[in-house]
Amino acid sequence: MQRRVTRTETATQQVSSSLSPFAVLKNRPLMIVASGHFTVDMYSGMIPVLFPAMMASYGISLGQVGLVALAYTGCSSVSQPVFGMIADRFGTRFIGFTQMWSALLFATIGFAPSFGMLVLLAGLAGFGSGAFHPMGAMNASAVIKPGQGNMSMSVYVSGGTVGFALGPLIGAGLVALFGLHGTIVMVIPGLLIGGWLLVAMRDVAVVGRRHRALDPAAKRHAAAAVPLGMVAIVVAVMMLRQIPVVGVESFLPAWYADLGYSSAFYSTLATTIVLASAAGALGIGNFADRYGRRAVMLVTMTLTIPAVWAFITFPGPWGFVTGALIGFLAASTAPLLLLMAQQLMKGHAGMASGLILGLGFVAGGIATPILGAIADATSLTTALYTLLGVVALSVAVVWFLPTEEQVREIAERDEQPAPVLPLQGARAEQSA
Repeated sequence: MQRRVTRTETATQQVSSSLSPFAVLKNRPLMIVASGHFTVDMYSGMIPVLFPAMMASYGISLGQVGLVALAYTGCSSVSQPVFGMIADRFGTRFIGFTQMWSALLFATIGFAPSFGMLVLLAGLAGFGSGAFHPMGAMNASAVIKPGQGNMSMSVYVSGGTVGFALGPLIGAGLVALFGLHGTIVMVIPGLLIGGWLLVAMRDVAVVGRRHRALDPAAKRHAAAAVPLGMVAIVVAVMMLRQIPVVGVESFLPAWYADLGYSSAFYSTLATTIVLASAAGALGIGNFADRYGRRAVMLVTMTLTIPAVWAFITFPGPWGFVTGALIGFLAASTAPLLLLMAQQLMKGHAGMASGLILGLGFVAGGIATPILGAIADATSLTTALYTLLGVVALSVAVVWFLPTEEQVREIAERDEQPAPVLPLQGARAEQSA
């Protein structure tokens, strides 16, 4: 049976009100790709936990060890648009190899013979993450069912969020048992999930433009004009919404340590915020399918302003409530923006995914040293208060996002859905 998938929202608006959000969890291809997202982001979450062992092993400072995280996240973020273009051209059939690459390179980090080699290996592992994300987002978009577009993308994104949240806990356990050499254990989940993806992608891989070059309709689809202004607004919102989330997560340990709280307290608080963002993505994805993305983002980003203010003003146990609100509200817009960018950039879903995910991480990376400089000049509390201005600016920019009607009109123009490989037998029935 030949299966074709449309990314438009026509059917979405017609049937979304009758669907249960839990129905998305029955989408087998989507859950397979989400499991890959979980695994690859788990490596990212583990890196900060390795810092103390790295400092002890290589005799380096906290500033130097930060280069390891920068190498991993920098290579991952900057390379995502490039890998997105590659995925648009050649498809996503071999996405499992990106998972295996990350697993193998990450496993060697604990055995680097020098600090320079440590940074190099971390950067190379980051390229695996950079390659996975646009391919994974393309597949998540391609297997969505009518009425579940935003919810499905939220499930995919939340898979990575949960992996990132659990990474520190897994990393702490491995370091306690095996020291820095414990990274070798992480080759196991990457190889297993990577192999699973290679088998699964025989059925649900998105076909690249290179294999559709002889189809005149596909050529028109790939050559459709991209509304650069609208895409720029989507990217801007993604970058702005990333700054307060990264700012809070980056400086929370140092801030609470200065306030006299234990590491157990603020590490639990940090995990709570990340897990709340995963829950928020699922809940808000369902609302977006019902009421539209711009309306939902306007409400959530506006409510983020008092949440950030309360989190900074009333630290301590109340932080579990206000911090969870920040995660739920501010960190839950990524899947909505990701799907919107894919729909606006018809025929370039990989590039759209790379821009949204990659530049979002870049914005957080740039903002972190700026906030640190403000904290050095004033105080950490003052630096965190500046995040209120960023959230307010993001609310203003959200007003300029395209409406659902505008996105639908562009997505349906010269409609030619990106084909996926045919599903056979029982598996076809499961994903039809």
